[in-house]
Amino acid sequence: MDCRLVLAGGGAADNPEGTAVQAELRHAADGNADIHLLVLPPDAAREINVLQRAAAIVLHKPLHEDFGLTVAEAMWKGKPVIGSFAGGIPVQVIFEVTGYVVNSVEGAAFRIRQLLDSPDLMTRFGGAAREYVRRNFLITRHLGDYLALLASLTG
Repeated sequence: MDCRLVLAGGGAADNPEGTAVQAELRHAADGNADIHLLVLPPDAAREINVLQRAAAIVLHKPLHEDFGLTVAEAMWKGKPVIGSFAGGIPVQVIFEVTGYVVNSVEGAAFRIRQLLDSPDLMTRFGGAAREYVRRNFLITRHLGDYLALLASLTG
C-alpha cells in the first residue's frame, strides 16, 4: 500500500520528555523515506490544517488531553480519527462510527491498517465524523439551544 506517515507536533519546549522522544523517533525513522517527522512551532495552524486536509486518517494519541481540538478539527474535515482514551477524546470519537479509540500502539496500528484496507469505511467514518461535529460542537448548535431556551422563557 502506498502511504506516508507524518508525525507532526509541538517542539520539546512544551514537554520535558520531548527531546528524548524526538531523538528516538528520528532514529527509528532514519532512512525511511515514507516517514516524516515535523516539529511545528506553536503558531502552526496553517500547517496543521494542510496536514489534516491531506491526511487519509488522523491519529491523535496523547497521554493527557482536555477536549482535543485536533480531534474536532480533523473530524470537521471529514477524516476518520484514531485516538487515545485521554481526556475528552472518547467523547468526540464514537467507536466504529467516527473512528476508533485505542489503548496501545499495537491497537492503533491494527486500526490504521483496517481503515487503509477499507476506503469505504474511511469514507463512512469521515462523513459521520463531520456530521457529529456539526451537530455537537459548532457554535450554531449552541445558538439553537439558546434560541429554544429564550422561546420557552418568553413563550
